[in-house]
Amino acid sequence: MSQNQQSKLNNQQSPIKVGVIGAGTMGSGIAQVAATAGCEVKVYDAQPDALLQAETGLDRILSRLVEKGKLNESQKDQIQSNIQYVHSLGELGETQLVIEAIVENLEVKQKVFKELETLVGPTCILASNTSSLSIASIASALQNPERCLGIHFFNPAPLMRLVEVIPAIQTSPEVTELASNTIKNWGKTVALAKDTPGFIVNRVARPFYGEALRIYEEGIADVATIDWSMKNDGGFRMGPFELMDFIGNDVNYTVTETVFKAFYYDPRYKPSFTQKRLSEAGWLGRKTGKGYYDYADGADKMQPQTGVNTEKLIFERILVMLINEAADALFWGIASARDIDNAMTLGVNYPKGLLAWADEKGIGWCVQTLDALYDQYREDRYRCSPLLRTMLQNKKTFF
Repeated sequence: MSQNQQSKLNNQQSPIKVGVIGAGTMGSGIAQVAATAGCEVKVYDAQPDALLQAETGLDRILSRLVEKGKLNESQKDQIQSNIQYVHSLGELGETQLVIEAIVENLEVKQKVFKELETLVGPTCILASNTSSLSIASIASALQNPERCLGIHFFNPAPLMRLVEVIPAIQTSPEVTELASNTIKNWGKTVALAKDTPGFIVNRVARPFYGEALRIYEEGIADVATIDWSMKNDGGFRMGPFELMDFIGNDVNYTVTETVFKAFYYDPRYKPSFTQKRLSEAGWLGRKTGKGYYDYADGADKMQPQTGVNTEKLIFERILVMLINEAADALFWGIASARDIDNAMTLGVNYPKGLLAWADEKGIGWCVQTLDALYDQYREDRYRCSPLLRTMLQNKKTFF
């Protein structure tokens, strides 16, 4: 990208023209965000039925917002008029930013980006909404990989404030800055992340699920009790098993397995046989009517065992593993402390930033709790982050 081209884009006053590839839930949500910010948006999907469903779905969502008084009819009409549903990739030719939100398959994404590059102008930024794939690998399919980066929204995109922006090693600083500013202009909070497996949120959040499953598999507590402990003692909106059922056990397991493999089988990210078996059985959670909980009409509701002195142990064990993961992300330069905490509060609705929580609990408590777990299990899964140990020695805090 030349300096003249970059200057022209940076000085542009009017909303940019945006392309979205993929008309599923995420792609439709991204299109709604951009259109609400005044951008001209073109949505492409290879399946005409998906485009029709996206258009119908958006009308339903916007109508509901009008009913709630969050939009008026004029605003609804303007948002809809800002979006055009197109049937060929070539119709994205005049866009200045294209965000891909299709299947999590590297070869498919590379093929789409390679074709897309021949259709758009030289200053068009090409972004992937991938949650776990290497941005460097996606960019490698391009003749000009410096124009490619990750822009990772969270579901539902119109409601979730956080967006991870992930430059690859090939991405030019100007493209990263322009993409970040664009997303901020859409009313989102940007967290800048290094191109490593899981980026910030999907990496740091692994123990919320993994350690809950470990506690369950050890027979320390049942599903309902673990969920209740995290909500009652930790203030989380949903317990880990409720959230896995909401996300889908197939999706959650696949992300865990992907991160585990991508980190060269680091035991910290080891998947659970319990979740694997549920996925294999088709007990995927809410979308199939059964997961860790039974969602059938009239099904008995599992009740937590309260008052048995395990709730604090459960909460603190999961919390310290989350803190350790957040500290390690900072140690390895994945993101800044502020961006890590913003990512977890705004991306997955944690009640507090994990690093701020570490300061509150005390760095000494974090190190001692992790060391006690390691002494008990002698598993590398429970190794304390070097950053926490160094901070304790130097009497430092995160904030």
